[in-house]
Amino acid sequence: MEDNSIVRLANRMDQLPPYLFGMINKMKMDKRRKGDDVIDLGMGNPMDPTPNAVIEKLVEVAKDPKSHRYPESSGMPHLKIEITKYYKRHYNIDLDSESETYFTIGSKEGISHLCLAIMGPGDSVLVPAPAFPVHIYAAVIAGANVMKIPIEPEKGFLDRIINICESCYPKPKVLMLNYPHNPTGVVTDREFFQEIVKLAKRFKFMVINDFAYSKITFDGYEAPSFLEVEGAKDVGVEFGSFSKSYNMAGWRIGYCVGNSKIVQALGSIKGYFDYGIFSAIQVAGIIALRDCDDTIPVLANTYQTRRDVLCKGLERVGWDIDIPKAGMFVWAKIPEPFNKMGAMQFAIEMMDRANVAVAPGTGFSEEGEGYLRLALVENKERLRQAVRQMRKAMENMISEKYV
Repeated sequence: MEDNSIVRLANRMDQLPPYLFGMINKMKMDKRRKGDDVIDLGMGNPMDPTPNAVIEKLVEVAKDPKSHRYPESSGMPHLKIEITKYYKRHYNIDLDSESETYFTIGSKEGISHLCLAIMGPGDSVLVPAPAFPVHIYAAVIAGANVMKIPIEPEKGFLDRIINICESCYPKPKVLMLNYPHNPTGVVTDREFFQEIVKLAKRFKFMVINDFAYSKITFDGYEAPSFLEVEGAKDVGVEFGSFSKSYNMAGWRIGYCVGNSKIVQALGSIKGYFDYGIFSAIQVAGIIALRDCDDTIPVLANTYQTRRDVLCKGLERVGWDIDIPKAGMFVWAKIPEPFNKMGAMQFAIEMMDRANVAVAPGTGFSEEGEGYLRLALVENKERLRQAVRQMRKAMENMISEKYV
């Protein structure tokens, strides 16, 4: 039958699968509306409060009518200066506040718009997989070709980059990195970034590092900034976020720092899309960067404690767990025989039978099949309860011969 509909979507929409987190959230909310108490381990959505000093400054500035006007689109001058001080203080990196910093409506938005600025049809981007969806689909939306590289030990990962760059024409234009990695929790060191910079200069590709989980680190590990490496600013930029380090996920404030040409390209394209971040949030961001360093290790310790509770609980009921050194998640391999049903179906069963929301690994590309991502956002007692409910659900599935 001929489709005479007036509404016709762009072809790029055919390349976008249903958004995983939207699906999980809908299932969760449907159950909660029915009165079910769903323990939400599906999204990295912090439930802990934003530091009081940040909240108080937001309230103060929001009452000032001057803050109700259009904001500084690239970031207030004092905010841009504070991010340069932050990078100098934490990583000994010198940044020019005017040309090498830009503030975004969260790092996800910034990465998406940067992809539109530097990628297009005929370009290729290398993305470690499994991957947070925006790292793949921002490039797809921009019209670029995505070439996935499986997450693996660093030597093998670097060798794959070399093989692709030597065998493909045209060579990849961009390498998308994300360390500490979401969803797997894989971490890296400065030596790895040194090799990346060498390869970027050798094969002429740009580098984007998503550094959203920079300060959520455990067991004495400290995540290096990509920009710490000599020559990194020649080839790339780094995105950061206030969402995790300061529990400001809903505030929507992030940043891009590094290579001035790339930063300015981001600013040029964002000028056509938005007017920047609400001024009161920008001023609150200044307070976070300037005065809240002491809250970060406390928060990281909270996540480490939750990690230990969840990992030990899952291990006691037969799961094989790689304990992460960073991030807000546990990347867990689904135990036999349940892995046969696939990650998505297993996640649905956990929602239906256990009232526990989890993210199936396939939501992070097909390389995530057989895994779940569990967010460390609930308190310790809720995490223990989640393990008990999941164990009971799995026992029931076995007794029913469901698997």
